[in-house]
Amino acid sequence: MKPKYFLWLKWVKALPAAYMCRSLRYCVSHCLYAAMTRLEEANREVNMHSSVRYLGYLARINLLVAICMGLYVRWEKTADALILVIFILGLFVLGIASILYYYFSMETASLSLSNLWFGFLLGLLCFLNNSAFKMDVKEEATKYLLLSAIVLRILCALVERICGCVHHRPTLLTTVEFLELVGFAIASTTMLVEKSLSIILLVLALAMLIIDLRMKSFLAIPNLAIFGAIASLLFFPSLQIPTNPFALACFFSCLISDPLLDVYFSGLSVTERWKPYLYRGKICRRLSVISVGVIELIFFILAAFKLRDLDLWYFVIPGFSIFGIFWMICHVIFFITLWGFHTKLNDCHKVYYTHRAENNSLDRVMASKGMRHFCLISEQLVFFSLVATAVLGAVSWQPTNGIFMSAFLIVLPLESMAHGLFHELGNCLGGTCVGYAVVIPTNFCSPDGQPTLLPPDHVQELNLRSTGMLNAIQRFFAYHMIETYGCDYSTSGLTFDTLHSKIKSFLELRTADGPRHDTYILYYSGHSHGTGEWALAGGDALRLDTLLEWWREKNGTFCSRLIIVLDCENSQPWVKEVRKVNDQYVAVQGAEMARVVDIEEADPPQLGDFTRQWVEYNCNPDSNISWSEKGRTVRAVYGVSKRWSDYTLHLPTGSDVAKHWMMYFPRITYPLVHLANWFCGLNLFWVCKACFRCLKRLKMSWFLPTVLDTGQGFKLVKS
Repeated sequence: MKPKYFLWLKWVKALPAAYMCRSLRYCVSHCLYAAMTRLEEANREVNMHSSVRYLGYLARINLLVAICMGLYVRWEKTADALILVIFILGLFVLGIASILYYYFSMETASLSLSNLWFGFLLGLLCFLNNSAFKMDVKEEATKYLLLSAIVLRILCALVERICGCVHHRPTLLTTVEFLELVGFAIASTTMLVEKSLSIILLVLALAMLIIDLRMKSFLAIPNLAIFGAIASLLFFPSLQIPTNPFALACFFSCLISDPLLDVYFSGLSVTERWKPYLYRGKICRRLSVISVGVIELIFFILAAFKLRDLDLWYFVIPGFSIFGIFWMICHVIFFITLWGFHTKLNDCHKVYYTHRAENNSLDRVMASKGMRHFCLISEQLVFFSLVATAVLGAVSWQPTNGIFMSAFLIVLPLESMAHGLFHELGNCLGGTCVGYAVVIPTNFCSPDGQPTLLPPDHVQELNLRSTGMLNAIQRFFAYHMIETYGCDYSTSGLTFDTLHSKIKSFLELRTADGPRHDTYILYYSGHSHGTGEWALAGGDALRLDTLLEWWREKNGTFCSRLIIVLDCENSQPWVKEVRKVNDQYVAVQGAEMARVVDIEEADPPQLGDFTRQWVEYNCNPDSNISWSEKGRTVRAVYGVSKRWSDYTLHLPTGSDVAKHWMMYFPRITYPLVHLANWFCGLNLFWVCKACFRCLKRLKMSWFLPTVLDTGQGFKLVKS
């Protein structure tokens, strides 16, 4: 009996050669077709968002490998069975998280579990350190993996924001940040109670710093520098425990990268950023003020431990007595200020919920209740308290007391957030605004530049569209409580003289109290020439230079702003030209319409489309309009003058501060009013303010934000 192999070979040789070639060609062509089809589908599915998401996955996997390798080195060198148990348990938990994510679609529970364990395992890697590990090759590889995880995490966060993949939402602390901080704090319980308590308080201070950055507080960046310097140079050396600096840097960088980048990239307004706090219930906010008072008292008690240092009693006792009493007086004022702020905020809440059906936002209600004036004065008082805390911390510094350092790092962001809240509310609330709209619905222009009447079959469509524009801009004025000078509508166009008299009268408007309005909004929709000039009747045109001359004549030495909103075909020249204006606060919001549109996918853009979308974006908080969306037929553009970022509203005088003091504070604190006025009038940070002003000017000229908050409740946008 012949072997089966030879029988099979004989059968193959019997097949016709043509059939073999045809079968082979069919298999190859079928495989190539399937591969190309799959590749085409993959290319169609993969976009920028998924690429950025994969970069985040790579950073996470890289960090997981670093943690596993680092814990393996520690188990290998110490032969501690507890490390092996924790390591295996960690992998088991991450496996459960993967099963919950992929098989049960429990995404929230899976991510929460994995983030908690990531923080815990990274904390173990930080605190389980030894000099014997330094010479191990795997430990060196762990260091490089941690450094690469830092780079990938920061790169991922930066690319997400540049590509517009992040939708900023009002929050104080995200779930990921909270769980990783809790996991890190749990890992510190492996040490002695005093050291563990110090690290837990430091984690709390880091949470306060993250919130401080996310709220864009005025002193958030200096607080970040102080936290980094004290934690790395003084705090961990005072605990006298071996720590892994690379793991600590990785933990700190991964948590701080998002809020730090959001200082620039977040387009949320002040009230939107503080919404989780400002919209809380009355009892919750009162309890938060009491909690701040308790934390401040604990810090003062910890600072008093410095009196045990008898070696320098001649310096410590007098210094603590003087600055301690000064600190207590300042923080009594600080506590009364916070309590008074929430009292006024409660009154604003009552009005807000009573008139909620009228679409009045909380910031407009606060402006009507005089909150801006209160915040501007409170900003000075809180800054005074912040300086008192810094001085008391320096006088009572305890280089071997980690709990005191942690408490100091907790108090600084808390007071910085209060100062930032008052600073930003004082700068954005209370501005008066007046608006004027001009609609000239002509889409055709004769060769000499004079608008001509439309054909009869287009008149009805044009009237409907023009009526929609007028309704939209009136809705915009009413929603943002903008005083309306008028809305002029003319199908035959306006003459230069008529428009001149109307705009000059508009620019001369003043408030009922006498001063000029803070902001003037001029809206125009109609035909324009290629250079951006408004096409008027009689062949005349209105240039931007002419409009700015009228503005300079009427505005004079006042610090009012002019915002021009254009819905016309050629608004880009004015947007570019306004960026060269150096002596006024002027902004131009325009639209750019697509020249070529596939009518099968979208309707061709028309005048009024931009107005409808821009008003909806600024009047509907739940609007899903995305100006960065690709393929838009109507794109937004805006430009601002060089000094736009320097704009400030009226500041309170010394008499205003004195009246405020007499209204809210006890008589025993009156002497401090002169000291506060004198200290705040010194302008000690004029160099910092000048540098900050230059940086803001560079930002507005080189890195113009996608969304610019005007401080009046509406925003300028660009696609």
